[in-house]
Amino acid sequence: MIRWLIALGLAVLASPLRAETCRLALALAMDISTSVDENEDVLQRQGLAAALIAPEVVEAFFSSPAPVALAVYEWSGRTTQRVILNWTMINTETDLLVAASTVQQSVRSDSGSATAMGYALAFGATLMQQAPPCLFQTIDLSGDGSNNDGYGPDSAYRHFPFQNVVVNGLVINAADFEGELFLIPFFENNVLHGPGAFLEIAQGFEDFERAMRRKLERELKGLQIGALKEGAHQ
Repeated sequence: MIRWLIALGLAVLASPLRAETCRLALALAMDISTSVDENEDVLQRQGLAAALIAPEVVEAFFSSPAPVALAVYEWSGRTTQRVILNWTMINTETDLLVAASTVQQSVRSDSGSATAMGYALAFGATLMQQAPPCLFQTIDLSGDGSNNDGYGPDSAYRHFPFQNVVVNGLVINAADFEGELFLIPFFENNVLHGPGAFLEIAQGFEDFERAMRRKLERELKGLQIGALKEGAHQ
């Protein structure tokens, strides 16, 4: 028994995914529903890849000696969710470059599905259960529309394990054809989840990279963690 415990302890020490070395498990979810055309999809992928290696984001990734575990997936219809980057511990800038390259070279798996936001969140919760143990867990849902297929975010939050998961949002094309900013209140009232959750806005897919840079920097530099700690004292 003692030998087994020693062996287990050595295995944990040798593992690159030790709980005490990971401060945040971060899953980024990209919208590939039918409202996102081919050019917009490219802008989204290239924008995310560029944001990941922007100087301010690189600095934020390594602002703490404890690394971040990163995953990226795409979503649209009820059965259309696919992992682009499986859980990767970002220990070095090389790890980040490889992750960004994986996103940049990825190709969308579907272009004709509706916007099943509840299913996208449920997939994210399941993916988060496969993440390395980290101090905090965050899902980022990017989208250019509201839920129009299957159950919504509220049902996902009721029926899937989100107890310790914060969900932030990135709204793309906040205004509809008549100029009404309907997506902002939709995301605020239905998508954001957990203490410190926040919304970032991209004014079109051309603005996606800037918005993603801003959001990643805010998350990785600990504003969200500070909000969580503050909420715990209330």
